[in-house]
Amino acid sequence: MQRTATFLWHLVPTATLAIALALVSPGVLRAQDAGTTSETTAGVTPPRRIVISLTERRLHLLEEGRPPRSFPVAIGRPGVAIPLGDSRVLRKRRNPIWHPTANQRRENPALPVAVPPGPSNPLGKFALDLGWTAIAIHGTNEPDSVGRRASGGCFRMLPADIAVLFEMVPVGTPVRVVSGSAVLPSPQPAVAVAAATSSPPIPAPPPKVAPPLPILPDPRCATAGAPLRRMICTVPDLAALDGRARGLHQRHLAALPAERRDAAAYALLQEERRFDDRITARCWVRRGMEEDPAVAAAAEACLRDALSVRLEEAKRR
Repeated sequence: MQRTATFLWHLVPTATLAIALALVSPGVLRAQDAGTTSETTAGVTPPRRIVISLTERRLHLLEEGRPPRSFPVAIGRPGVAIPLGDSRVLRKRRNPIWHPTANQRRENPALPVAVPPGPSNPLGKFALDLGWTAIAIHGTNEPDSVGRRASGGCFRMLPADIAVLFEMVPVGTPVRVVSGSAVLPSPQPAVAVAAATSSPPIPAPPPKVAPPLPILPDPRCATAGAPLRRMICTVPDLAALDGRARGLHQRHLAALPAERRDAAAYALLQEERRFDDRITARCWVRRGMEEDPAVAAAAEACLRDALSVRLEEAKRR
């Protein structure tokens, strides 16, 4: 009997601690998130992680075994505190409801308590809530603000970009915000991987040669007047990305039954117009400024990202 009582007595602190932890509010957990992330991920490279550079105003998605992907973001406007350090994705929300903070409502008393999903919602259609209180990576109903210091502390993305990111990152994905440029990993040489294992090498099967992607030139190139479209037409690697996406679209149309082809062709035409609108807002170049080397380099990098995403979407169609 005495042994049983002693055993139960030792269980009391443990049960009390479990109940106390269960009653901790979400806000407290969010405040403690940075410490938890650094402890649980020490020495382990997660399959996907996010690095946001305030200097570059870009979000980098790092995936094990794949080249990094990069997206422009809007960061906090001047005078707004921007979190730095490590956090993680705590929650994913489709069609999120926006709840203005108390400070935002003090600055603008006309703000409602909540804004439902829709065109007036500043979070757009997707939101990734982070471990910092009231900080998220989300879409926007003001795409022109992306790439600038324009937010209330969150990280805004273009609607098409946040839709891609939302599907790719799970809850728990580590997020690091740095003030300087992001340090991106270089691919690990195959020799180093072979040396790290003690097992005898296994002969690799002969590589499968994928059929080359069809490249369909843009018929507008002969008369293109907009600086960004001229850049796509004249820079070889941009023209190749654009042409491959067009070729895949053409292959997709050819595989459809005749009765569905016209509707699909019209949908692709509308999609191409939306793509042109996105790159105009995202990679904007003033007419006549494309000869400036710095302007041209920035526009080319922006277009390369946008065209790469478009090509990946065409492959998944």
